[in-house]
Amino acid sequence: MIICMMLLSACSGQTSGSGEDGSKKAKVMKLAVATSKDRSLTQGLYRFGEIVEKETNGSIKVEVYPDGQLGGDRVVFEGLKIGSIQGTTMSTGPIASFAERFTALDLPYLFKNEEIAYEVLDGDIGKELLKDLDSQEVVGLNYWENGFRHLTNNKKEVKTLEDMKGLKVRTLENELHVDVWKELGANPTPMPYTELFTALEQHVVDGQENPAGNVTTGNFYEVQKYLTKTKHIYNASVFMISKKFWDTLSDEEKEIVTKAAEEAKNYQRELNQKESAEAFDLLKEKGMTITELTPEEEQKFLEKVQPVYKKYSSQIGEEFVNKLLESVK
Repeated sequence: MIICMMLLSACSGQTSGSGEDGSKKAKVMKLAVATSKDRSLTQGLYRFGEIVEKETNGSIKVEVYPDGQLGGDRVVFEGLKIGSIQGTTMSTGPIASFAERFTALDLPYLFKNEEIAYEVLDGDIGKELLKDLDSQEVVGLNYWENGFRHLTNNKKEVKTLEDMKGLKVRTLENELHVDVWKELGANPTPMPYTELFTALEQHVVDGQENPAGNVTTGNFYEVQKYLTKTKHIYNASVFMISKKFWDTLSDEEKEIVTKAAEEAKNYQRELNQKESAEAFDLLKEKGMTITELTPEEEQKFLEKVQPVYKKYSSQIGEEFVNKLLESVK
């Protein structure tokens, strides 16, 4: 796989050259994402591309590859490292496999709402974490939004913690996510997002957990009957650029890319909140049963996952986790 990516990188036209007429060739920026073209994350990439192409007068040409066309999250991150893929936005869960401290952002019930998440991620803590990507040959620019994750399944309505027992739930390929669902009594099954619909359709798993926008654009309502608003994890989605590509840019191009990333971030976050609100209405129309947990049950879920905090505070570093928790407060 890595050899194929290197060959792809060699002929991707990332660096400038001259055409037959002597004109300067555009630098091609391939942006890969696992989500569908209609999802807010993908729409954010399209908006980013429009801004960059306009502001650079075409010196950078942006190509967006949705639906996991260039691979799942792990494959795409590897592509960033070697330069065969120039940019992406992906959830912090898969990133944590490469930069461990990102695990802290996936601690269950860390953020109560989007506004608190924005303040923390756009502040000192978020910027500090982005620097961890330097060691992976990746440039982290900012945080977009995948949103709060919720449980869906095709077995039964989940109203209580006891209802979780034995459910086979697809999770991200991330140890913390697996541990969260073990603590909640489910049987977690990690797999790439690109394989999820088929796994649900063929009953390889009973359910999955994702933001509502992914449930609609992924058509999971076709193979899932119940959705419970667990809000167990808030998913930031980091916008990243391959350092190999970044180093080919002029100072002016780097400034344009950075500003475009900020504009696209604000656009995408707003779009995602609208998308999430509309998603629940659509899922009801499609026949899904939407369940709200009572405050008492939410507290039971929170108490049940406390061992995850203990394990990962020790693993990530208690000082950093405490600083994150204090920032949230």
